[in-house]
Amino acid sequence: MKNKNFPLLSVIIPVYNAEKHIEKCIQSIYTQSYQPIEIILIDDGSTDNSGAIAEGIAGRNNNILFFRQKNCGVSAARNTGLRMASGDYITFVDAD
Repeated sequence: MKNKNFPLLSVIIPVYNAEKHIEKCIQSIYTQSYQPIEIILIDDGSTDNSGAIAEGIAGRNNNILFFRQKNCGVSAARNTGLRMASGDYITFVDAD
């Protein structure tokens, strides 16, 4: 996934009960012009379909990673994403 010309950007998205917004959120990031990118989705114990939606999208895209954890809050989800990230730069995006 590393590109010699551009550094890899890791985008971490904590997901909690965001089924109304998660597809649009992922699509808006995925279609950016800067492409050495990985998107890391952390389902933080959602009780709606947002985890299943995120997992389905990740299953169809090699540079989108999906992780599920029990509900521990947004900070814990971001920390999980940090542990999984492999980018040279990291940013956080809210699912909504």
